[in-house]
Amino acid sequence: MRDLGKMMKQVQKLQQDVARLQEELKAERVEATAGGGVVRAVANGHGELQEVTIDPSVVDPSDIGLLQDLVVRRGQRSAAPGETKS
Repeated sequence: MRDLGKMMKQVQKLQQDVARLQEELKAERVEATAGGGVVRAVANGHGELQEVTIDPSVVDPSDIGLLQDLVVRRGQRSAAPGETKS
């Protein structure tokens, strides 16, 4: 029975460690750019988009589709492995 108690303590510690690491990951910030840097997206370590910055020079009211495509493309890649942390 002592082995079972020891194993349960190890499982509880592992669960606490996992919860702590998940919180730390959520605090991480991953940044990526598109269009030569005119669109910048920041996501947390869980891949949740936190921020989008768009250079006003790329905003053309007659071609809003291009802007939307740039935002979507960058948002999809901002949490990709190997991107730059900010």
